[in-house]
Amino acid sequence: PQAIGNIEVNTPSGQRIPLSRLAEIKTTEGPSTITREWGYRRITISSNVRGRDMVGFVEEAQQEIAKQVQLPDGRYHLEWGGQFEHYQSARQRLMFIVPMALTLILILLYMTYHNLVDTFRVLTGIPFAWTGGIIALWIRDMPFSISAAIGFVALSGVAVLDDMLLVTTIRRFRRAGMALEQAIEQAALTRLRPVLMTTLVAAVGFLPMALNTGIGAEVQRPLATVVVGGVISAMIMSLLVLRVLYSVFAGVTGDAMVETDSSSSNTTENNGQPPTDRIRDSVVTSID
Repeated sequence: PQAIGNIEVNTPSGQRIPLSRLAEIKTTEGPSTITREWGYRRITISSNVRGRDMVGFVEEAQQEIAKQVQLPDGRYHLEWGGQFEHYQSARQRLMFIVPMALTLILILLYMTYHNLVDTFRVLTGIPFAWTGGIIALWIRDMPFSISAAIGFVALSGVAVLDDMLLVTTIRRFRRAGMALEQAIEQAALTRLRPVLMTTLVAAVGFLPMALNTGIGAEVQRPLATVVVGGVISAMIMSLLVLRVLYSVFAGVTGDAMVETDSSSSNTTENNGQPPTDRIRDSVVTSID
């Protein structure tokens, strides 16, 4: 400060006087950098949230600041940016993307089966998978985030594959004249291996992301955890619960009665023998 105060300054009369006679020079603490935005001074306060969800932290911080900090009216205001700002914008986009994705899945399933009953039978795999994703997040103590939400969207498409395999196989067996209970049981047995393969491919593929601890782990781990937990629960529910739901829906819609009538008519036309016995007899006759 003394050296700065000794700097001479020219006056209008031509004299040179030290700067210390015109201003008070002293050392004090202040911001190292003064940033401005749209002509206003801006001070940035940063924090890293660990051990809890970001949204809950921000909401609690907003409440505490509203109680304890009184900003003067006019040129002072607060803005919450960073990842929280990205979360707000991404949530608005997801509010549009998630219903659109579910609607597209519904349309494609209806175009495949041409009836609403089988369409909703297959759609039951989505809540089954979401349940597993939520449980997986709870087990690993992970908060719900945008990456986890994207995992649920991706899981919605993967979850219907197992149910499509079972429902398509049941429909094929029923068209061949098999009874409803037998068709459901045979479909579960014959499609067990494809269902397991579909589940293992997704689970093993996302497992490295779920266990990642390096760069980008905060984004990859929630997404992969949701997918891995979801596909496992979707597989279990498809093999166990979907069979019950198919029987219930068949009874409500009258499909079981139609199946019974068609089976009895086929038996009558074949001289009292079921279709499988008739096929077996014809094969034996041709061999002889």
